[in-house]
Amino acid sequence: MKTIATTIALSALAATGAAAETTGTEAGETRRTRIAPAAVYDVAPGLGHFTDDVLFGDVWRRPQLAARDRSLVTVAALVATGRTAQIGGHVGRALDNGVKPQEIGELITHLAFYTGWPNAMSAVTETKTVFEARKIAAVGESDAGRIVLEPGAEATRRRTVDASVAPTAPALAELTNEVLFGDLWQRPDLSARDRSLVTMAALVAIGQPEQLPFHLNRAMDNGLTATEAAEVVTHLGFYAGWPRAMSAVPVLEKVLAARDEGAARPEKKAEAMSEPSETANPDITLTRAGSDAKPGPEAYFTGNVQISAPYKGTDPARISGATVSFPAGARTAWHTHPLGQTLYIVSGRGWVQKEGGPREAFGPGDVVWIPPLVKHWHGAAADTPMVHFAVAEALDGSVVTWLDKVTDAQYAADPAID
Repeated sequence: MKTIATTIALSALAATGAAAETTGTEAGETRRTRIAPAAVYDVAPGLGHFTDDVLFGDVWRRPQLAARDRSLVTVAALVATGRTAQIGGHVGRALDNGVKPQEIGELITHLAFYTGWPNAMSAVTETKTVFEARKIAAVGESDAGRIVLEPGAEATRRRTVDASVAPTAPALAELTNEVLFGDLWQRPDLSARDRSLVTMAALVAIGQPEQLPFHLNRAMDNGLTATEAAEVVTHLGFYAGWPRAMSAVPVLEKVLAARDEGAARPEKKAEAMSEPSETANPDITLTRAGSDAKPGPEAYFTGNVQISAPYKGTDPARISGATVSFPAGARTAWHTHPLGQTLYIVSGRGWVQKEGGPREAFGPGDVVWIPPLVKHWHGAAADTPMVHFAVAEALDGSVVTWLDKVTDAQYAADPAID
């Protein structure tokens, strides 16, 4: 623990260019090295306190995530958000915490695809300065064997890309399949777990929670534990900000719940096989109109929305749905579906809108298809209630990723297109 604290202190000083300051103590008291430079205490003493006593005095020392992983997460967040002034100090800390130079280089390469080439190029410049100061030789590519991706998961991912991306942007779909996953993700210069870890960190840092379910599941398939995943989000509260960390929590909660349910399925299946043979031919399920009615969660809906007659298909089906009633002016929050969603309009008038697109009106008998991973909202018109039946399929146990609420200004921004 003392070694970790010393490493943190020295690396932070490298990032700020400040000299270490040891606080005065009375006899018998523990002496403490300040990491925040004196200027921070002169301008924002509270920030100095939180830097020294909370971030470096507590968070970086928490055992739920190894120091090496914290460095990977932090460097990933800084590269993703273009915080070049801080990259050098944290690259030095990463090296001290056991991250190899070639792994840092591959982290930057990987994040060029997820957060853009300009951020990656800027990170290279800062990292090279650290390498030169430490007399680290030019990095070469690994000659180890390529990483083999799980065939079943890859087949599902490719089908999703082919269905949702290829019809509109065929070149992007091809690059996704052949370069991003066909080449980058198979490079041995960064382990599968670490590659997933930095992807997850970058997505949280840039505020892309709708992309998290796939990559969080992949990270856990690659060895990240639930405790470590929660600690990644906690750590990023300090480096990406509380709002982005908090937005990632519901996604993490749903992924963990789905994985727990999935882990229990083999046991349930074994129990079912031991029951009488009629369970192999289950009965038709009839869900009555208006049954199990409950209000739509306030976090995901605006207005007094009611959800009723929810149903879920039995394995191996992945389909589920419910009837949703919106009073005039009520709507969902922004959200995405991993495999898309279909809305059957039962009554009234309503609107649907994808991010960056026009608001479109619909009425009774209309059918709305929302493609996979399209950020959108839907709800009643301003002066008319609306009821629709929503149907979606689950991917790795996840049906929906909820995002920020639709504001009154967004809701009333443009006239609807009929």
